[in-house]
Amino acid sequence: MELVSAWQMQQMDKKTIRDFGIPGMVLMESAGRGATRILLEAFGGLSGRLVGIMAGRGNNGGDGFVMARYLACHQIPVVVYLLGDMTAVQGDARTNLEILSRMDVPIIEIRDQKDLLKHKSAMTHRDIWVDAIFGTGLNAEVTGFYRLVIEFINKLEKPVLSVDIPSGLHPDTGQALGVCIKAHVTATFAYAKTGMLLYPGADYAGRIEIVDIGIPPHIVREALIFNHLSTPDMIHDLYRIRPSDSHKGTAGHLLVVAGSRGKSGAAALCAEAAMRIGAGLVTLGIPESLDPVLETLLKEVMTLPLSESRGGVLAKSSLEEIRRALTGKQGLVLGPGLGLDSQTVAVVHALLRECPVPVVLDADALNSMEGHTGRLKDMATDSVLTPHPREMARLTGKTVEEIQKDRLGIAQAFAEKFKVHLVLKGARTVVAHPDGSAYINPTGNPLLASGGTGDVLTGMIAGLICQGYEAAHAARMGVYLHGAVADMLAKERGPVGVLASELAVGIPRIMAMTAACLLPPLPFIAHRL
Repeated sequence: MELVSAWQMQQMDKKTIRDFGIPGMVLMESAGRGATRILLEAFGGLSGRLVGIMAGRGNNGGDGFVMARYLACHQIPVVVYLLGDMTAVQGDARTNLEILSRMDVPIIEIRDQKDLLKHKSAMTHRDIWVDAIFGTGLNAEVTGFYRLVIEFINKLEKPVLSVDIPSGLHPDTGQALGVCIKAHVTATFAYAKTGMLLYPGADYAGRIEIVDIGIPPHIVREALIFNHLSTPDMIHDLYRIRPSDSHKGTAGHLLVVAGSRGKSGAAALCAEAAMRIGAGLVTLGIPESLDPVLETLLKEVMTLPLSESRGGVLAKSSLEEIRRALTGKQGLVLGPGLGLDSQTVAVVHALLRECPVPVVLDADALNSMEGHTGRLKDMATDSVLTPHPREMARLTGKTVEEIQKDRLGIAQAFAEKFKVHLVLKGARTVVAHPDGSAYINPTGNPLLASGGTGDVLTGMIAGLICQGYEAAHAARMGVYLHGAVADMLAKERGPVGVLASELAVGIPRIMAMTAACLLPPLPFIAHRL
């Protein structure tokens, strides 16, 4: 599903009006009519309920004026609260405001804090609110009078439908611009705006209903949309049915280099997840002192004892052993539980320079790149990096707060610069690719806030790669299915307490659902004609 930036949407609107001769009034009419239909359906027809429309002076307010007209035609009591003077409203919005005036729909001007205080009492008796204050053009912090209005609406704790985007939300980053309307439903036009799918924007937007307002497909194709939301259909289309004559030798052989003393679990979880997602063979390379434990723990995974230094971490001499082990492999995992001993770091850096197969970097392999990210450009094969926000902060030299404020932009810039596939983990994981495209992942829940779940994800992505999936497809598919398993288990077992090992056990079930096109639909977003 395509996601657009504010600039892209504005350009598509302009081209629709200029190149196809579709008047702005027609687009506004389609938007307001569609949003009204969603309002009626979302809140049970509104019979006997009082509706307030908080409208700005621009086109977003104009959409709200169209809604007020349709509500009045349905005999639904509606009052428009205009934030400013009627004389300041221009263009198509002005035309729709004048129509409302002729219909005797109540329009109350709220020009300042004094007017707000004057009408507060009556406003508190409105049962449902429509937020039509700001559109996607807002890019500065909401202050002063407008801030008071938004805070007032939120404190009422009444159902709210936002028009196009919750007022106060940055349409591209998903950050609140000081303060933001918290909507139950957002009726957005033509395409979902990227910021509504990223947290905290997803919390502000509530359920997203996409209204088709008639943007011609030709204009959409020219828009060069780079941002997407991963969907069940998209994941099903990536899935490849295994031929009937398959055997373990045709399903790929993965080498996992992981683990150190005290962190053998990370290595085990990664290797098991790769097997459970369909890798034909997995060899787990670990410091030799861990071999007795992991041979007992993992019955289906082959182990490769590697030279270690004192402390139970990989020694520099293990490099040649790993080189030999890479013969005949289709993928490599580096990082889970490896530690940051100087000899281990040297092994990781050497492997990145010369690895002949696609590689997935996680955990300590990523941490070993702090201050050395330029070496990523020297890699000769596809690579997938799977950092959480703190690891991403180390890679970029930014703070965790900076990462979280612009997850999508930072992930895209990093993936393009270093020509890697980047999985920035967290709520609404971002998967960014070297070509500038990025996919926001909608699956997953707080069940994943548990040690070891990231190791399972790494194994899933690598397991797909070794089966022949392109690195980009494996990253998106692995992330989606990882979250889908967590969603499935949360429904069955509750929101906490499921272990990473149990997550791995659920992988075959979600793969069967993928093959049968039975992945659950996304509950928070839908298209409307």
